[in-house]
Amino acid sequence: MRGMQLSVLDQSPIAEGATAADALANTLDLARLADDLGYRRYWLAEHHGGPMLAGFAPEVLIPSVAAATSRIRVGSGGVMLPHYSPFKVAEVFTLLAAMYPGRIDLGLGRASGTDPRTTFALQRDRSRAMEDDFPQQLAELLGYLDGTLPQDHPFASLTNWLPEQRPEVWLLGSSPQSRIWATEGGLRYAFADFINPDGSSFAKPADAVAVWVICAETEQEAQRLASSSRMTFSLLRRGRLIQVPPPEKALRYLEDFGSSSNSARRGVIGDPDQVRAGLEDVAQAYGTDEVIAVTITYDHEARRRSYELLAEAFGLGGDGAGSERAAGDRLAAPAQVARADDA
Repeated sequence: MRGMQLSVLDQSPIAEGATAADALANTLDLARLADDLGYRRYWLAEHHGGPMLAGFAPEVLIPSVAAATSRIRVGSGGVMLPHYSPFKVAEVFTLLAAMYPGRIDLGLGRASGTDPRTTFALQRDRSRAMEDDFPQQLAELLGYLDGTLPQDHPFASLTNWLPEQRPEVWLLGSSPQSRIWATEGGLRYAFADFINPDGSSFAKPADAVAVWVICAETEQEAQRLASSSRMTFSLLRRGRLIQVPPPEKALRYLEDFGSSSNSARRGVIGDPDQVRAGLEDVAQAYGTDEVIAVTITYDHEARRRSYELLAEAFGLGGDGAGSERAAGDRLAAPAQVARADDA
């Protein structure tokens, strides 16, 4: 499976002691590297109201990433549609597609990406909790993009003023219902295995699968790096949100408090040969040839190195300039498929 396509889902993690601005600078740095290494697409996540992830507005980050790169597709992973007007999403992403023709993806999700209080704060109308009308929202958005709104629809004529360029539309999900909606809408489907590792029973075939990945020169080092995410997952289930801790702190925590290994999350963690074998297994289970790697580490250099080793393991056809250019910028300015909580 050397022909497998690899992509990136970036949640813009904030390391302990760092700032959101630091995380966003790392996002741009990693995007340049992924572009040089030959990754297929670079998606920006949407999360709200917490200290760990800085990417709460993918529509703002996308043009910055697209401008900083030259080849890679750039998109949302994804826009949480319940927070937005479908027409506004259509406006934003047709505008982006006009600015960067042939490079923009619109990944859509149903989840809130946050807790109930923050979800309510994101609402324009706070007189009541908003109803779940995602199928209607999705149909309206697709109607703007493909021109299929009925002629008697009150907003039908608004499509006349949208740019003619269109993003590639994906539905993101981790449940059987999202698979149904993708099929009904004729949409490309990306499944979040890093959230639900049991999706191959209903999501196959998926157009892409997103997997938690950490690759290092040795399995021991990969497991050490993974401890940071294991600690954050463990505390998240206890209702506590933190910045990404250093491995030394995370290892002490896991030793003292354990990690409740019944978590549904899993990861592909190890050296390059192990990670390649593990990802091939996951891709085969979902019937796809595209893996979207989700990698969070405390140290940005370790995160960069993980993506470099992954690209080398699959023989991606990048230009090899990423490491040299990034270094210059900074000077000037069978795999172990493990539950994420296993110690």
